[in-house]
Amino acid sequence: MESDLKSQIFQNWTDEHTNIFGKDIMTVRHNLADTGLFTDEALADLLDKHPTQKVDVCTMGNADPRFPNKFMTGDFRDCDGKTLMNAAKAGAVWINVREAMNVHPEYKKVLDKMYGAIEQITSRPPFNARGGILISSPIAKVPYHCDQTETILWHIRGKKRIYIYPTSEEFMSDEDYQNIITQDREDDVPYSKDMDASARAFDLAEGEMISWRLNAPHRVDNQSFCVSVTTEYSTRESAFKNSVMFTNAVLRQRFGVKSRWSSASMPEKYTKSLAGHILRKVGAYKTPIGEDMVTFKVDPQADGYIAKIDPFVRNF
Repeated sequence: MESDLKSQIFQNWTDEHTNIFGKDIMTVRHNLADTGLFTDEALADLLDKHPTQKVDVCTMGNADPRFPNKFMTGDFRDCDGKTLMNAAKAGAVWINVREAMNVHPEYKKVLDKMYGAIEQITSRPPFNARGGILISSPIAKVPYHCDQTETILWHIRGKKRIYIYPTSEEFMSDEDYQNIITQDREDDVPYSKDMDASARAFDLAEGEMISWRLNAPHRVDNQSFCVSVTTEYSTRESAFKNSVMFTNAVLRQRFGVKSRWSSASMPEKYTKSLAGHILRKVGAYKTPIGEDMVTFKVDPQADGYIAKIDPFVRNF
């Protein structure tokens, strides 16, 4: 069974990949395109049936120099799936079909095989695996950000370059990470171009998967129209760290205490991890009120399919 799943999903996974998985950056070939679920026709059908509240259609803005290419939310409700595919190919549009790999049985079957293969190869069981599908224009750029769970990018169509940065506080402070885990919609991190000197850049070809260390900041520049699957899952390591950092966020907000992850002892981390579960349940952190503002409309008649509108709070 193990070799069958491995051959269904991967082409060239070796013992070396097993040794470095989750510890360093690694790439490996995969077979997701063979499923037929990522053609233009299949993706247009997916967009037509996927819940509207789980679809993000965005373009890039540059209002804040610390957060270049920050995503702006668009209204796509007048467009069918084929129109949205055309918008992604012709304009500056980035589409995230969130949890597509979980919601629809034909995609869920593939997601189960993907993580079934990884678990059998590495003996690392995933927890709460989720998968979204990214459909993006030739000039789309994903802002510098960090994920709070283990993340894998499965590239399927087109060419894109991903920049992966060190996990040290120079590239993402504890406060920046605390802001990520205490807010549902934000995972961007302040960025400056001089950080690129320390990044490792990878040009992803069609059918290539890449994974990296937990919490490594990264950003992506498209070089053509692209289709990718992005998956995330929790581990004991990620759950432990997030609980500690949540406790630190509460201490910082309520008492001005600035605790550092890197200098804390293991007993301190264990205590804060236990506290974090309780503090999250009782709502100890006061999340700043933020609203997802819709600032443009997808319009086939507009330049790049992007028509400016009066901003309104997303309600779909």
